[in-house]
Amino acid sequence: MKKQVATVISNVVNPFLVGLGVILLTSFASAASSLDALKWALFAVALTVLPILLVVLYFLRTGRLDNFFVSIREQRTTIYLITSFCVVASCVLLAYLDAPITLVAALATSIAITLVFMCINFWWKISLHTAIIAGSATALVILYGWNGWSGMFTVTLVPLTTWARVELKSHSFAQATTGALLAAVIVVAVFQRFAA
Repeated sequence: MKKQVATVISNVVNPFLVGLGVILLTSFASAASSLDALKWALFAVALTVLPILLVVLYFLRTGRLDNFFVSIREQRTTIYLITSFCVVASCVLLAYLDAPITLVAALATSIAITLVFMCINFWWKISLHTAIIAGSATALVILYGWNGWSGMFTVTLVPLTTWARVELKSHSFAQATTGALLAAVIVVAVFQRFAA
């Protein structure tokens, strides 16, 4: 039963779905209108989440990945490189087009997390699940405060995600907690830079 619950949590709180939610929420945090926010969010999703998802699905279909969440550490390097390219291109383009500053900050944060985690990945399989949920929670608390439902709800998912990844033996407790803490620190550092 515990494994089934952990699997559901891992599937729901996966980097693609969480990334989609954060793109939407960061767009709405500083866009001129709801329509404008939606436009920028769709643009960012088309340049980041969608191509990365399609590459992962293609690699799964051709047998180049072991599973959707890429359990084998050595297989993650290619995904990190593709993610870096997509997010850098998206961040530069959106900044050039005067997208909402919070969306650009979120993408800049994604670049920093991806590059740091890619370097760590050469010797240790740090958890992306916990990193994405903790980084997202941190960004949403910065943008919406502790009273905002999005920040508080996302914060409660951090320990649940950590438990799920350890329960499924996808990561050690150290890999899961380090992923969460490191992502939160990177988010604070990058968002402070954009606020300055």
